[in-house]
This record gives sequence, structure tokens and C-alpha cells, in this order.
Amino acid sequence: MLQLSRKQAGWAAVAGALAAAYMVVRTKTKQAEAENPPAGQFVTVDGVKLHYLQRGAGPVVVLLHGNGATSQDFELSGLIDMLARDHTVIAFDRPGFGYSDRPRSTIWTPAEQATLLAGALKTLQVDQAIVLGHSWGTLVALAMAVDNPALVRGLVLMGGYYYPSPRADAVLMSGPAIPVVGDVMRFTVSPLLSRLLWPGLVKKMFSPRPVADSFERWPKWLSLRPSQLRASSAEAVMMIPGAASLRHRYPEITMPVTIFSGDGDKMVNHEHNAERLHRELLQSQLHTVQDAGHMLHYVAQDEIVRAVRDIAEGRPRMAFQQTTHPLDVDNEQPRVLH
Repeated sequence: MLQLSRKQAGWAAVAGALAAAYMVVRTKTKQAEAENPPAGQFVTVDGVKLHYLQRGAGPVVVLLHGNGATSQDFELSGLIDMLARDHTVIAFDRPGFGYSDRPRSTIWTPAEQATLLAGALKTLQVDQAIVLGHSWGTLVALAMAVDNPALVRGLVLMGGYYYPSPRADAVLMSGPAIPVVGDVMRFTVSPLLSRLLWPGLVKKMFSPRPVADSFERWPKWLSLRPSQLRASSAEAVMMIPGAASLRHRYPEITMPVTIFSGDGDKMVNHEHNAERLHRELLQSQLHTVQDAGHMLHYVAQDEIVRAVRDIAEGRPRMAFQQTTHPLDVDNEQPRVLH
């Protein structure tokens, strides 16, 4: 009887801790949403509401963020404003991130997201666009290129994961995606644990460079909301099969492709991904940014804007074989691709 009482007391303590965690997460979520309301517009496609930012005028450039991020990532990096000087910039919150829906009835593979976003662009009366993707967003960009080549004028890929390989983070981040148990976790302990791990993860993403000053304004608790943690977890689990499903279709890509990679990237291996994709896509160019990590849009903005402009203006494609720095590109010896 005493042992039973101890068990009951233990379960009561766990329930109390979970309840307290739930209240903290709920309060932080409401506060984050109140302080960071939707900054853009909404478009609904097949019953899915997508949030997006639109700015500028000219040839259309579509921006697709990475896992765990939102369109605000491109805002804080300055890339939206820089591109908007000469282009119409449309930066989506991908399904489940920011203020975009992610219905649980759909498995949101790169191909599914590409189809949804292509529908959104059609609704917005966009016939053709240059598509720029970062990290997980590169898989969606590549899926758009192979499934809807008439829509994609060219690709700019940054810090992408293109070929399947073992990923410990896919296992570590899978918890909130598990049915029932994951639902309990993401409304209680997962956001709190993620907040503790946040500084280390951000440092790793920017390493070997320091974290950008502008990124310090990132609304952390907006990314730690239960809904977004579920999306992040699902995409971590889907990363390997997502790359595996696309890798054999890369030869179908015929439009210009510019690949950006940091030689110090600690999230994806430069040689296994960027260099390999560059070798496979003969019409591509590779910019390897020295002493840079995963967050290339915070350190190589000028080169990224130039790559977009080159595609928009149909300039000859230049493939840089040597490691380049954003300020030293003109000193390299390129080969011209016809």
C-alpha cells in the first residue's frame, strides 16, 4: 500500500510538472504571436492557407526558408530588401512554419510542398520565377524544378542537403513528430528543452563566424510554438527520404543553377552535397564561401543578389572551381558554360 502511494505520488508529480510546463509554453506562445503578428499577406490553395511577404517590382524571385525558420529569416538577413530593388520578391512561410497551415492529412514531402507553392504562385498570377532555397528549402526548390520546369526560370541554392547520408539530428529531433507522445511533448517539455539548446544550435549554424547581430532579433518563442515544433520534427525525419527521392532526378534539371556553400558548414557536408551536385549539373556554378557556415544569406548577400540578377538577365553561367570569398570572386578563374 505504501509503495502504491509512492507511485501515485510520483505520477502526480509528473502530471503537475507537465501541467506547469504546458502553462509556460501556452503563455510564451501567446506572447510571441501577440508581439510578432503576421507581417505579410495570405493566399489559400487547396484549402491550405499560406502566409507570404511580397515586396518590390520586376522579375519574380521566390524565397524558400530552411527547417525551423520562416520568411522572416530572409528579412533579418537583409536579402529581401536587397533583392526587392530590382525584383518582385515573394518569401513564403512554408507549410507549418510562421503563419502557414500544415494539415496533418498530408505528408509534406518536398514534392507536396512544391506542388502547393506552385499553385500559390499561379493564384498570384506568377508564370515564371527564379527560386531561391536555403537548407531544407533547397529540396522544395529542386522539386519545383523537376516537377514544374516551365515555372522555374533558374535556381539559387544555399547550404542545401542534396544526397542522403546518416543524420543524427533526424533521430534527435523526431520526438515531437511521434503521434500522441509527440503531441504531449511539443505542448510541454519540448519547447522548454529547445529553448535551453537554442544558443548552441544557433552558434553551430553560424560557425565558424559569429552569430549575425541582426539574427539576435529573431523571435525565439515563435519558432518554439508547438505547431512549428511538429513541422520542424517532421521535416527532420523526412530529410533523408526527401533527398533520396530527388537525387535520381537531378539530371532532368536544365535551367541555370547557382549553388552556394560554406566551407565551414557544420550542418551539411560541403563536399558530399554542394560539390557533388555541381559536378552532376553541368549548367551550374558553385560559390564556396570561405570561413562561412550554414547561414550564407547573412554573409554573402551581395553574391546571392548578383547570382539572381545574372539568371534574370540571362548572362553566361560561370562555374567557379576554386574556393571563393564573397569579396574575391572576381579574382578567380572561371570556366564559361554555354
